Amino acid sequence: MSEWKKRCEDEWSLQGAPMPDTLDWKSVYDVKPLGRNMLKNPSPHGVSKDVPPPEPDLPEVPTRGPPCFQPHGDFSGWTTSTETLPYDSSGIPAGAVICQLPRYSWFTMEQVVDLKAEGLWEELLDDFQPEIVVQDWYEESQLHKFIYELHVKLLGADKSTVISEHTANPTEDRSAYSHNWKEVSHVFSGYGPGVRYVHFQHRLKNQFLNGFYATLSSDSSVMVRPTKTSA
Repeated sequence: MSEWKKRCEDEWSLQGAPMPDTLDWKSVYDVKPLGRNMLKNPSPHGVSKDVPPPEPDLPEVPTRGPPCFQPHGDFSGWTTSTETLPYDSSGIPAGAVICQLPRYSWFTMEQVVDLKAEGLWEELLDDFQPEIVVQDWYEESQLHKFIYELHVKLLGADKSTVISEHTANPTEDRSAYSHNWKEVSHVFSGYGPGVRYVHFQHRLKNQFLNGFYATLSSDSSVMVRPTKTSA
């Protein structure tokens, strides 16, 4: 066994995992594909889950001009889109006069992780099927009952075949004020052979009412753990 292959086996406890001699094990060791976050720019809003989320900045006078639906941040590495939602007047009594209603929008951020490009090899993914761990944190913005959605898919080599997927749509409890970070996580295991990509997508609900109010996210991650799973 080569020195670099032995280093990989020992560092990630890969005893029993398929480790073909044809791989460049020094390159695998240098890339360190196991136990690290494979998402680029995991905190694009510039905040950290280790610090309480910032309190909203309430404007002294209403914001003039057209409504804003794009949050501030550096979204390099992400594909983003905005869906502006229609006004919701379902809870307004008949005949009531309303000066202004909040306008909501979904801000979508997504990335596709190429597992082989990140240093993993087909035999490990197909036979050993290491755990794929997804973790995300979002702010209790109190803007709405539904402010966050997570959609993660494990895709085949064609980037379209869905081998496994997970969705989270938490409902917020707004009976008492709370403004903290909330964790969402999932572990893919026993997902079967053929996984080559991870498609990570989350949606955050924003509000415009005399000013723009965002729901923030932080420390998003996709990590592969050297833990063998079975179906």
